[in-house]
Amino acid sequence: MANSALFHCHLLVFLLLSIIVLTRQDVPLGSSLTASDDGASWTSPSGEFAFGFRRLGNSDLFIVAIWFDKIPEKTIVWSANGDHPVQKGSKIELTTNGELVLYNLQGQELWKPKAVSGRATSASMLDTGNFVLLSTDSSHIWGSFDEPTDTILPTQVLGKPSKLSSRRTVTDYSNGKFQLRLQSDGNLELYLVAVPSDYPYGSYWSTDTVGSGYQLIFNESGYLYLLQTNGYIINLTPKEVTSTTKGFYHRVTLDFDGVLRQYIYPKTQPSKDTQSWSVVWYEPSNMCLAVINSLGSGTCGYNSYCRLDAEQRPSCECPPGYTYLDPNNTYGGCKPEFKAQSCEMGGLKEASGYEMKEVIDIDWPLNDYERYSPVDEELCKEICLEDCFCYVSVFGLGDTCWKKRVPLSNGKMDPSVQRKTYIKVAKVNSSFHNSTSPSCVLG
Repeated sequence: MANSALFHCHLLVFLLLSIIVLTRQDVPLGSSLTASDDGASWTSPSGEFAFGFRRLGNSDLFIVAIWFDKIPEKTIVWSANGDHPVQKGSKIELTTNGELVLYNLQGQELWKPKAVSGRATSASMLDTGNFVLLSTDSSHIWGSFDEPTDTILPTQVLGKPSKLSSRRTVTDYSNGKFQLRLQSDGNLELYLVAVPSDYPYGSYWSTDTVGSGYQLIFNESGYLYLLQTNGYIINLTPKEVTSTTKGFYHRVTLDFDGVLRQYIYPKTQPSKDTQSWSVVWYEPSNMCLAVINSLGSGTCGYNSYCRLDAEQRPSCECPPGYTYLDPNNTYGGCKPEFKAQSCEMGGLKEASGYEMKEVIDIDWPLNDYERYSPVDEELCKEICLEDCFCYVSVFGLGDTCWKKRVPLSNGKMDPSVQRKTYIKVAKVNSSFHNSTSPSCVLG
């Protein structure tokens, strides 16, 4: 009888240990991963998340990342070295000294976690998407949730102060110009910032919770909310969203275009159907109109303008006579396809080589340097054409004209603008058209 009881006791202990093993897969000291084509990684017990190197596009550059591993897109939710991708052969190692360190091909230390409370004895990729360093008693001394990049996941909590930083483009994981900040004063805000200093140009969305905001929580049910000091919550995820985390993957990402979006993805995929991430909530509702600051380029790059596409996402376009600085990055701004009008003596004679192209409902607020009223449309065009410092004139309010300087910023196209805009461009048959001469447009 005693032997039977002892057997059952040992069996219970074995089962408990089995459960612990199944819920966590420890990475021992001395383990490492190498940036290579084989794609080796440390996975969570369910296989839903993986930690390792991801190649950037078709290049030979890699970043250390965490991604959804069971979906074809392998969507990245965290990265360590977005600003400094490494070459093939670089290594991430959990050293015998208990440190997680990224080494480049030359063996130089490039990255390690910022605030680790002690030496690790192991590491683990959890099913929550959190990669953690563990102490001897299995407590977490650091986790990727402690240093978020552009995404938060269910069960993740952001305290004060904390931030998410957008990436630069869809494929460039270096820090972009947008941030979500839970400020020390409790306000949750979206900011346009200067890169790389992070100097804030201004907020373009907030919860207006100065003095009351406490934590930003993304709970296990897939709801994002701001917990206030008095215990009340401000729901950001709409209540009608009923896609539970049991049937769907969830993430909230500050995208490279500055919009904070919550996405879902079905965990079960019919073999013949193509699945993708679906947006269930986003802020602000109109990114093109939300951002307007005296500093910085705005939502889009300089000398371009923002408009919402069919999916209500901000799209950046060049005005007539301009082309993208980088065709692979339409958000990076535009440059003129013509030589700038000369301001030297006799420069007014060059005015005959230029013309004013009309566009509707486009404006670049805060770029005015002169205002005329009352004037008519023709005079509004002429006073810009004859001014070598003028690149755009805007006619509105029935009798008012604004002259614009460069670089043009905060550009937007929207029916609410209700103005006629005239872009100065070189005439097609003039000597100034398609000139490769330096231009003053970009400063």
